[in-house]
Amino acid sequence: MIDVTAPLAPIQQEALELLEWPRLAEQLASFASTAPGRCACLELALPACLAASRSLLAETTELLGLDGLLEGGLSFQGVADIAALVTLCAKGGMAPGEELLALATTLAAARRLRRQIDDPQLRPVCTALVAELRTLPELEQRLHFCLEEGGRVADRASPPLEELRRQLLGARSDRRDRLQELMRRCGVMLQDTVISERNGRPVLAVKAGAAAQLPGLVHDSSASGQTVFIEPQAVIALGNRIRDLEGRERELERAVLTALSAQVGEEAEALAALQQVLVRLDAGVARARYGQWLGAVRPELADDPSAPFELRELRHPLLLWQQRRQGGHAVVPVSLLVAAELRVVAITGPNTGGKTVTLKSVGLAALMARAGLFLPCSGTPRLPWCSQVLADIGDEQSLQQNLSTFSGHIRRIARILEALPAAGGASLVLLDEVGAGTDPLEGSALATALLKHLADRARLTIATTHFGELKALKYADPRFENASVAFDVDTLSPTYRLQWGIPGRSNALAIARRLGLGEPVLELAAAQLEPLGEGEVNQVIAGLENQRQRQQEAAEEAAALLARTELLHEELLLRWQQQTQQSAELQEQRRQQLERSIRQGQNEVKRIIRRLRQGPDGGEASSAALGETARQAGQRLKSLEQQHRPTPERREHRGWMPAVGDRVRLLSLGKAAEVLSLADDGRELTVRCGVMRLTLELAGIEGLHGEKPSPPEVRVQVKGQRGLGGRGPEVRSERNTVDVRGLRVHEAEAQLEERLRAANGPVWVIHGIGTGKLKRGLRAWLATVPYVERVSDAEQGDGGAGCSVIYVK
Repeated sequence: MIDVTAPLAPIQQEALELLEWPRLAEQLASFASTAPGRCACLELALPACLAASRSLLAETTELLGLDGLLEGGLSFQGVADIAALVTLCAKGGMAPGEELLALATTLAAARRLRRQIDDPQLRPVCTALVAELRTLPELEQRLHFCLEEGGRVADRASPPLEELRRQLLGARSDRRDRLQELMRRCGVMLQDTVISERNGRPVLAVKAGAAAQLPGLVHDSSASGQTVFIEPQAVIALGNRIRDLEGRERELERAVLTALSAQVGEEAEALAALQQVLVRLDAGVARARYGQWLGAVRPELADDPSAPFELRELRHPLLLWQQRRQGGHAVVPVSLLVAAELRVVAITGPNTGGKTVTLKSVGLAALMARAGLFLPCSGTPRLPWCSQVLADIGDEQSLQQNLSTFSGHIRRIARILEALPAAGGASLVLLDEVGAGTDPLEGSALATALLKHLADRARLTIATTHFGELKALKYADPRFENASVAFDVDTLSPTYRLQWGIPGRSNALAIARRLGLGEPVLELAAAQLEPLGEGEVNQVIAGLENQRQRQQEAAEEAAALLARTELLHEELLLRWQQQTQQSAELQEQRRQQLERSIRQGQNEVKRIIRRLRQGPDGGEASSAALGETARQAGQRLKSLEQQHRPTPERREHRGWMPAVGDRVRLLSLGKAAEVLSLADDGRELTVRCGVMRLTLELAGIEGLHGEKPSPPEVRVQVKGQRGLGGRGPEVRSERNTVDVRGLRVHEAEAQLEERLRAANGPVWVIHGIGTGKLKRGLRAWLATVPYVERVSDAEQGDGGAGCSVIYVK
């Protein structure tokens, strides 16, 4: 099992708090099924390497598929938290019966989960996780044998205990009979005909005036003093004996529980590993269900630190939760497409435009992918594995530490720079309002120097700013890129849309004019900006925005035209197929009509020949001429029939296979689609039809001209049987014989499963004949076990019908 934990530096832990990672962990924990699973989700440890992250993503994918296949999902019913119990027993302590019984149900649930998960072909990662899982069926059977429902020690757990309880039952029955006899004889002295209990002893409610007439021990009296509760003298000795038997019973029960706890302590290592696997499975199912609830998709993590970021229509998971659970506003997605050579992205734009949300969305996406969670994106998100996510978001002003906003930011940025490795690496740095809180000129210079330094140290730095100087870095250094959040000047409201390649322009004067600020003031402000060139820059940015808007509208019109063209193409293709079918039907009708005419002519010729043969009126010469004419007419009709007989259509199969980028037709929808990818075996492919993305078999498509795909040949590998050296003995012995007589079906299954997994040859199972219920139950269960080849009755000398031989694969 790959270690998934990694120690975090204080600055990294601080970044998790700023990105609200604990809130996401709480949301994830709500999908867990057990208390240990919820604790694991709340901690939500980050893996220390790329292999561990990929393993978690594979677990999430496999468990998501299995959870959808099973009715009601993958159930963890019966799984309890056994960590404290195992620790207590390992130290030699005595565990209570309820916790030991919970351990037995946990072992049974673990065996059920292993059976459901075990499939090396479909679920290789999860199968490897549960492959070495020991479910200890002997310990489970022992616990069920010695403990009853509620954790009470059963009589059968110990012969002395069974005998003692028999004596105790007899003594209690004897005491009850004596008390009832006293109640019948002394009914006039009693206030009530109910046997009460005081201090664990049975008493009778006697009238105070008649207390002297009933000898015994007074235990209590009523508040009014009219009733006295007396234990009659006739049952005191018997009560003392019962007390002694109860004490001895507790000692024997403690002995049984101590022995059971010792057995649990001997298996502490295996039980601790089992608990760890169950917690990991529960956390994996929680990740799968959380991702399905978010509508998320599996990301692809690259091992190259300079790999590009491709996050299309990324939605903030916490805002999605707020929208669906608390009725919040609709979440506006953002797309982040960062090429491999880019190192810094400067996001500009007005306040409340969504810059900080963009930072947090990207940071959470990197952390979620690292923790094995799916991302709420469209398409397939791709990003490098980020070993560090460092952030400076929010106001660090502190009166207690005498820190201004600027000082707080600088101290945190200093810690971020110390945490970055000198050789670089896959580090993601998020800076909000970099260089703010001080003189604009000095702050701009400091922000420029900081971003250039981070371009050499971190894989990607995303910074929000209002400094215009940072917008020009893109044109001097190819590692920099600009982005901005769109703002609608007409409505004075942000659109929360992220625009790439265009810096944000200042909207302060437009907002002030819209809010009613005097025109002289605005004109004076505009005059102040003219020497600095701010007006020209804003005009350039406005022109770029207008050009981008026109390009976007043109792209949308082109997409709509393409969609209409596809519909027209499909309509024309359908009409062509209909016309082709109608032409074929018309030709078939004409052919049938011609065949009928030919048959009629043939029948007429046959009648003429028959009449010539029967009629003697004509001479031999005329008869011969008519016969020759009839023969020639018949041959002509046969030749016409051969000429107009339809020839079977021959199609050449050239092994056509679609390629990535080809357009094909979906047989189920009757629509055209584009091939995005092909499976390794060539029998499945992923296509995009409009806005839909589908994965289907090769038989579900055809070419636009009717070509049928020819799947690649399947190479069948014949596995030879294991050599004689690897098989077990083919004769019955004590090592390959299991006696399950007297057990229930589920108990016999548990005992057989462990033996079959370790078997390397046939196994003889002695179940007896009896009613046949045990034999039928075992045969029905063995029919569902994938590694059992066949089951047959044993030879007459080995038990016959009372013994079954199981042959494993």
